[in-house]
Amino acid sequence: MVEGLRERKKRETRQRISDIATGLFLEHGFVTVTIAEVAEAADVSVNTVYNYFPAKEDLFFDRSAGVVEQLSRWVRGRAKGESAAGAVLRELRADIESVSPRIGLMEGYDRFMRCIQEAPPLRSRLWSMQQEIHDHLESTLREEAGADAADPLPGLIAGQIVWIHQTVFVHIGREMVAGRNPGKVSREVLVLLDDIEELLSPGVLNYAVRGVE
Repeated sequence: MVEGLRERKKRETRQRISDIATGLFLEHGFVTVTIAEVAEAADVSVNTVYNYFPAKEDLFFDRSAGVVEQLSRWVRGRAKGESAAGAVLRELRADIESVSPRIGLMEGYDRFMRCIQEAPPLRSRLWSMQQEIHDHLESTLREEAGADAADPLPGLIAGQIVWIHQTVFVHIGREMVAGRNPGKVSREVLVLLDDIEELLSPGVLNYAVRGVE
């Protein structure tokens, strides 16, 4: 579908407000900056900011929908003969090996993490997002495996996969806050991911394998 002029302008306005807000948050702190200050810096009204971002936390986590759905996308896109956990491990390895900014392997990520650490509302929202990631993945696994509503396995497997994801992100965040070089952290996290895979049981590693035609 071709994006119309109105839709494009709305998308651009939303992105501009988000970018300006993020800059202010990183420079002055999330708690200190007000929505009124964001609106003034973006040259829009306070109501316009709220129309795009219902809560202040939404301005900081403006790509949260994509983050919540990411593990499910990886699982749905798994190759034939590949399990759900195998797909996630493969995608994470690819991002780590390429020193991808998508997983925090970038200069300046420490400022992003410190902003979260210093703001209780952001820490609370991050915890809530982690629960959303789990619930979304559980629903995807239940569908992909053809499991009924009473089957506890999708929830248990989702918990293990989310643990993999969170362990990698927590390690990267901690090391970047410590001022480490992204390339060096990347090499260390690859070893960590190998250690994680060795800890996983066959039940996790072989769950929801896509059939080979």
